[in-house]
Amino acid sequence: MKIAVMGAGAVGCFYGALLAQAGNEVVLIGRAPHVQAIQRDGLRLRTAASDTHIAVAASTDAADLRGAALVLCCVKSTDTVSAARAMAPHLDPTALILSLQNGVDNAQRLRELLRPAVGAAVVYVAVEMAGPGYVRHHGRGDLVIESAVARPDVMQVFAQAGIACRASDQVLGELWGKLIINCAYNALSAITQQVYGRLWRADPMVAVMRHVVQECRDVARAAAIELPTDPWPEVEAIATSMRDQLSSTAHDLARRRPTEIDHLNGYIVTLGARLGVATPVNQALYALVRQMATA
Repeated sequence: MKIAVMGAGAVGCFYGALLAQAGNEVVLIGRAPHVQAIQRDGLRLRTAASDTHIAVAASTDAADLRGAALVLCCVKSTDTVSAARAMAPHLDPTALILSLQNGVDNAQRLRELLRPAVGAAVVYVAVEMAGPGYVRHHGRGDLVIESAVARPDVMQVFAQAGIACRASDQVLGELWGKLIINCAYNALSAITQQVYGRLWRADPMVAVMRHVVQECRDVARAAAIELPTDPWPEVEAIATSMRDQLSSTAHDLARRRPTEIDHLNGYIVTLGARLGVATPVNQALYALVRQMATA
């Protein structure tokens, strides 16, 4: 299968690398420094078990996704609209676009701008870009895909690449579960520049996370969102399964790049205000990250 990755950052490069290793024709669309490094040396993927360079096509031009049967949209939530507009002229009408992004509304925003089928996916992976064309994997790597678009050929492609993947007919609730995890960890990791495992070892931080999670649950209830499970055990589990992970928001702040905080804690604050639900702890974390981003 020809597969294109729109947004060859840490998440896009990780899944693109596994899919390329499994024999698929993969093209990564990303920023020039990463593309140039991949074209020169291949994509370096370091995991706990291996450190390899993978030959894979890379480009800065969205036109190179032409002919792809599957497109993984892995751009930041702030770039969803611009990515959709860049992709639109080059997409095969029978292609499937999967949103592998943070936040809960990116698939819907893509659907409003693109004609081919669009589906949501929930991503559970701890990865980082350790340098141009160099992705490091710290833990997990499983996906949950919206049942309506979980075609057998797509599920088989992921399985053959060793990517644990399941379909869900409650993907919105699953996305909310992931959003709550992100709200619990991302801003705190960014403000302190600490990895998840270290945050969990500090009782005051855990207390803050509990308040964040409760506010998110209150907003979800007011919005009639059915969470598939209690999110707190998963928040607790992340401290072990992704203990060495620094949040994407932390990386963005450190590198002076725009953050996704408006689509994480900021989303909870905005929706809470609309629904009459108080979210003071999320508001504080949102304000701090916004302020640090402009400092």
